[in-house]
Amino acid sequence: MPGYIEDYALIGDLQTAALVGKDGSIDWLCLPRFDSASCFAALLGGDEQGHWRLAPASHSEAPKRSYLGDSLVLQTEWTTSTGSVRVIDFMPQRDRTADVMRIVEGVSGSVKMVGELRLRFDYGRITPWMRRTENHRIAVAGPDAVWLRCGSGVHTNGRDFATVSEFTAHAGERIPFVLSWTPSHHRQAPRQDPEKALRHTLEDWQTWSSRFSAPVAESDVAAARRSLITLKALTYEPTGGIVAAATAGLPEEIGGERNWDYRFCWLRDSTMTLSALINAGYQQEARAWYNWLLRAIAGDPAELQIMYGVSGERRLPEETADWLPGYESSRPVRFGNAAVDQLQLDVYGEVVDTLYLAHQSGIRVERHVWSMLVKLLEFLEERWSDPDEGLWEVRGPRRHFVHSKIMCWVAYDRAVKLAEVTRLPGPVERWRELRDLIHMDVCARGVDHERGIFTQYYGGRELDAATLFVVKSGFLPTDDPRVTATIEAIQCDLDHDGFILRYSAPAAQQQADAVDGLVGSEGAFLACSYWLCDALIAIGKTDEARALFERLRGLATDLGLMSEEWDPLAGRQLGNTPQAFTHVALVNTAIELARAERRI
Repeated sequence: MPGYIEDYALIGDLQTAALVGKDGSIDWLCLPRFDSASCFAALLGGDEQGHWRLAPASHSEAPKRSYLGDSLVLQTEWTTSTGSVRVIDFMPQRDRTADVMRIVEGVSGSVKMVGELRLRFDYGRITPWMRRTENHRIAVAGPDAVWLRCGSGVHTNGRDFATVSEFTAHAGERIPFVLSWTPSHHRQAPRQDPEKALRHTLEDWQTWSSRFSAPVAESDVAAARRSLITLKALTYEPTGGIVAAATAGLPEEIGGERNWDYRFCWLRDSTMTLSALINAGYQQEARAWYNWLLRAIAGDPAELQIMYGVSGERRLPEETADWLPGYESSRPVRFGNAAVDQLQLDVYGEVVDTLYLAHQSGIRVERHVWSMLVKLLEFLEERWSDPDEGLWEVRGPRRHFVHSKIMCWVAYDRAVKLAEVTRLPGPVERWRELRDLIHMDVCARGVDHERGIFTQYYGGRELDAATLFVVKSGFLPTDDPRVTATIEAIQCDLDHDGFILRYSAPAAQQQADAVDGLVGSEGAFLACSYWLCDALIAIGKTDEARALFERLRGLATDLGLMSEEWDPLAGRQLGNTPQAFTHVALVNTAIELARAERRI
């Protein structure tokens, strides 16, 4: 069985990432990219789906683990009856090959160690052919080849289609293991010096982390910095694209069907991500993300997608992995994401808002970008009044989601403001008319006038945490009674033991005709709780926002990582991990809190 989601640490090389459990097992790794097929998928089943464990043969105490400084280098230390031992796990930023390096360090006494490498390519489906040569192990199947090189004195053997080893770590010894991936047609993976690679990896991360300058309270610095390190780890360095999470298939409900693939780049993350990077001092990463966005959306506005691959790929077909048991029997496991073909009108607002924020931050809007924006808005004029699948990518019927309409308003509002400050040509008067028209439409049809609150969709009574964007976007002033009433209603009706659900979950949610078209429920969506913090700050309830922020920050793992959702009843994380949306929200809320607290 895999560990709890919060039991996993993240290591990565800015092109892919691995999850390492408290038991010393790497249970998830896709090579050579985030969205490649995995060679370790025990996370979605068990050891038979592929893993690499390196740990003491026996130990009596729970291990202690931490990242070395402000890096992504993990160290895990076990104490046994005969001594203590430390395993250092990391992935050096890539030169030619993708490498996972593990250094076993004897701390005191002597500790008997065991290793088990079980490679299973293509998400656990393919057992490679393993052979030995010059003290190396080479696994080959189809296009993939993995090389395992061990330190002197470590002997490996084949057993039950796995490579196993037993050795003793004595105090003062450092025993390296290097796993390298190459295309199978390459002759061999180049040799690496793990100790040198460790030094360079630590230097790289420390240099990057030293640029952190987010204006947050001193008590929030560690959490904000770790969130930005995590965001950097989810970045595909060659293109600047940022994946939503490192994993696929982790459930929003244990044993349920809400198991999605998040190893892609969502447009809706763009404004919030850009804001976090810019405000924290990471202009280079912000510009790389901005440039990725412009390349991805280039083309016919009618073909704009809500998500793309890390290099801007458009075809992300969804398939069901029937051969995988699923995390704690949560099935089906899906790879790819069918939501790529949905109509989600909010992304037009996100794109234009990103261009506006970029301009405010000193990133010039070039003429060809402006021309593309004008065309996007021409297309949106024809479609804004249509129903869509909305922010939450429902798999039920299309509806007139209020958040989608608000973001259409944002598209025209920001376009008008950009035109005013840049003096670039465009049908500005028409954009003003559309902005006003959408505003009137939302206020007339998106409000439950009896209660004076914004609803999830036109004609409905259900609530949606995404309507908090009525505050975040500037759609209404903060002293409008509908703003306060909506915030209070969300606090009350979407409360899940002190945290916030994405949307109302009536009894019908157990039926396939629910709004999202799915059976079952889910945990509290962590980003929504951060949005509530932002809304509370906006209406002057800073102390209440701080209290909620502290509770949210307390949900992070011992390593500062947060997934998509939280189950308050079971007291555990849910959903894909670590989640960029959650960590970006943490950073932005910490910044807003600091600004508000300075004003008090």
